[in-house]
Amino acid sequence: MIGRLQGIVLEKQAPELLLDVNGVGYEIQAPISTFAALGKTGSVAVLYTHLAIREDAHQLYGFSDKEQRTLFRTLIKVSGVGPKLALAILSGMDVNAFAGCVHSEDVAALTKLPGVGKKTAERLIVEMKDRLKEWQAPAPLWAAADNAERASQDAMLAEAEGALIALGYKPQDAAKMLNKISGADSAEEMIRLALRNTLGR
Repeated sequence: MIGRLQGIVLEKQAPELLLDVNGVGYEIQAPISTFAALGKTGSVAVLYTHLAIREDAHQLYGFSDKEQRTLFRTLIKVSGVGPKLALAILSGMDVNAFAGCVHSEDVAALTKLPGVGKKTAERLIVEMKDRLKEWQAPAPLWAAADNAERASQDAMLAEAEGALIALGYKPQDAAKMLNKISGADSAEEMIRLALRNTLGR
């Protein structure tokens, strides 16, 4: 099992990044919260990883801290929640905010996450409540946005729109969400602001 990687960030195209570890390039899926914690392309990054093995593929998932990875591993044990949905949840809420919604049985807040319907939200609350006892207090939902400069506004917008579509939003909805954003310095910041406005937090 690959549990931790340290290397140079070669590419960042949410939700996937390419990490060079001693000459070997690892393709890693990561939540938007992890992208926000990464430095610019060419910088050194440390990721806590989870390796999912299927018959047709081996997929690495990376996280900026152990708490995110722990929540991811717990989420994918819930019936009907796969890695893609788990990443979407971690992109929309940090660990403590998600735990707060579960403990307060806030179905409405959970259903605002992409891909989470009412039945899934109720299932998350039932199955996750006992597993999240160590995370009692909600923390701020949004961390600092990535301030990496982008050479082209159009390229930044395309990257953000592609990431929102990958998280489950329809292309027209993703475009509408991003049209409301101004003054963002990076694609990651645009995504986080768009999600924040949609979630109403």
